Parts: sequence; C-alpha cells; structure tokens
Amino acid sequence: MRLPFLPASLAAVTLAAVAGMSAAQAETVSVGPRPAYLIDKMKDGELKEKLKACLGQPVRKTLFSIAHRGAPLEFPEHSEEGYKAAASMGAGIIECDVTFTRDKQLVCRHAQDDLATSTNILATDLAGKCITPFTPAANGEKAKAECRTSELTLAEFQSLSAKMDGADRSATTLEAYMNGSPRWRTDLYSPGTLMTHKGSIELIRSLGGKFTPELKAPEVTMPFEGMSQQDYAQMLIDEYKQAGIPAADVWPQSFNLEDVLYWIRNEPEFGKQAVYLDGRNSKGLDPLKPETFQPSMKELKDMGVTYIAPPIWMLLTVVEGQIVPSPYAVEAKAAGLKTIAWSLERSGPITRKGGGWYYQTINSVLSGEGDLYEIVDVLAQDVGVSGIFSDWPATVSYYASCMGLD
Repeated sequence: MRLPFLPASLAAVTLAAVAGMSAAQAETVSVGPRPAYLIDKMKDGELKEKLKACLGQPVRKTLFSIAHRGAPLEFPEHSEEGYKAAASMGAGIIECDVTFTRDKQLVCRHAQDDLATSTNILATDLAGKCITPFTPAANGEKAKAECRTSELTLAEFQSLSAKMDGADRSATTLEAYMNGSPRWRTDLYSPGTLMTHKGSIELIRSLGGKFTPELKAPEVTMPFEGMSQQDYAQMLIDEYKQAGIPAADVWPQSFNLEDVLYWIRNEPEFGKQAVYLDGRNSKGLDPLKPETFQPSMKELKDMGVTYIAPPIWMLLTVVEGQIVPSPYAVEAKAAGLKTIAWSLERSGPITRKGGGWYYQTINSVLSGEGDLYEIVDVLAQDVGVSGIFSDWPATVSYYASCMGLD
C-alpha cells in the first residue's frame, strides 16, 4: 500500500536522485512526476496552460520552496535521507525542529516527546527510559507510549533509527503499534538516520540549502538542570555562529513570541529574519475578524517582528466562490509583515469533500488534487507569501521555478 496521493513511481525517482548525492549534484533538481500529475488534474484555464508550458524545462532551487521537516510524505521526518530528498526536489530552505537531550545537546525532532512514534526506541533497550512504557489497547483504552529526548543522552539518541511518524492506537502488540495504522504505513524508507542540530547544519550547507530551525516547546519544566528558556533560544543561534553560517541564511522560528523577541533583542542580525509561528487560532484568533488579532499586526511589527507564519487556511477565504486573501493576510501585508504559509500536502489528498485541516476555510470550493496549484497561486500572487512549507517540496519548487520566484 502506498500513500494514496502519490503516484507509484514517485518514490523510485526520488530515491535515484538522493542516492550518493554529492555537493555538486545537490544543485540538480528532480521533481519527479507529481507536478505533471497535478497539472493534468487542474481545471482548464490560464494557470494550467502556464504551468503546463514549463513541463520538461529545468527546475531550479528556490528559497520560496521550504522543506517541512524534510520530505515526510515518504521519508522519516528530520532524517538525513529526508533532508537529502528535500534538497533534490529543489527546496532552498530546509527545516530542523530543535529540541534537546538530557545532556542539553540540540537535536532535530518535531517534539521532545515523539520518539515512540518517530523512532525505533520501543524495540530497543532504551524503551526502559520512556516516560510511559508501551501499553497495548485493552478494555476500550487505546494503546499508548511516550518517550522523550530529554530522558536520553546524545549518544543514546544517536543509537536510534528514524521511522515514518505514526502508531496504531488500536494495536494489541508492540509490532503492530510501531507499524502504524490501517491507513498509513510507517515503514517507508526506514530506517532513517537521526540528526543532531549541528549535523543538520553541516548537511544542509553541503546540499547548498539555507536554514529554518524551529525552537520547540519543551515538555519538561524550564529551567531544565540550570538551562533557562533564554539559554535554550541562545544555544540554537550559537550553533549557527559556531559553524560560520551568516545570519542572512537563517530563519529561526518559534510559536512562542517571547523566543522571537529574545532573538530580536539579543541577536539582532538573526532577529531580522526570526519567524513568529502563529498558533493563536487555538486562543481565539479568527482570521476573518481583525479585532481578534491580539497583538495586532501593527503591534507585532512595532515589536520588531518581520515574518509571521500561520497555517495556510488562516491566509485564505472564499468570496463569491473564489479563493482570495483573508482579512488576516490583508492586515499582515498592510502592517508590513512578511508571511510564510504552512504546510502544503500535509492533510492528505484533496477530494470533493475538501482537503482537511490545512484548507478548512476554503474546503467548500475544493474538489480534487487539481486545486492544489490554484491554492499555491493565490498564496504566491494574491497573498504575496515569501515562501511555502511543504511535505513534498517538488510541488512548490516546480511552481516557483516556472513562475520565476526566488
């Protein structure tokens, strides 16, 4: 079984592009068949003809194409293999979500507590260090496990292997739990190679890419063994400085506005490109109602914030059956904020029922995968986003290259 929204030949194309990749080869972009597949599914019109005309032309790497955790549609997220796949598909910027180990070393993980679902830890001797050991489903209770990077040393973390993130919550055995769910496979291109933050810097630099590390919210109480939240935020920046990476090549991110303000105040060169990931929808922000924007877009700009990054749906709405910028997008642009959208191809396939959580404000006008490039086009041309995160960067890379976006 393959993921239902990827053509069967896609993986083979990408693996061929990734295998044995050298620094010179990293500049060669191979987008595979997916862009052509999406274009074929589009409604007839000017956009389709424009994108179709670019088929067969070379695709170039672009900063508009941002790899969300690598290429996690088919590669374990935050793995060496996933980062290489993202670079081969033209992502000019690659993300490492940053958390820390027990000995306060920075590593790439989506969350401090996701090792049970994104690595093989439960099948190793380190399972004994998990906060919640594997418990099978029984008596109406779902299977569960929780394992944290903060319970492992760096050496222990590096002894693990990455796998596609997922678990079968109905599983009665450990093997079934680790193998995913009836809908998603978690053995695709596993095992993967886990990355330290420092290792990701060296790898992404060798691939000719730039960097967007996200400081993840700790699951442990801060300060952690003497390390404060500010120390944690500073450590992230310090590893780029130690590696000699110019601040202009780094877009540090956080959902915590205080982290962003810390960088603006204490590392102003890096703070110029600090990205405020906007999750305020969970705290009452309505993208259609500017009065709910607290702080307002102007207030954020006055604080020194340059980039704001909400989920795709917050930037879009529907007017008279057409996808258009939302009041949120209009207010951000008016305030002089640059926007970045996340994350394309994360919700699964677009169908007649819509495209899931990431497209919730426009689901009423979506009908199939052919709508994906219309969404990208509105984000790029009408909203004016600076970049789009994607779980399969080839889709965005193709569009950006065809449209001449940097």
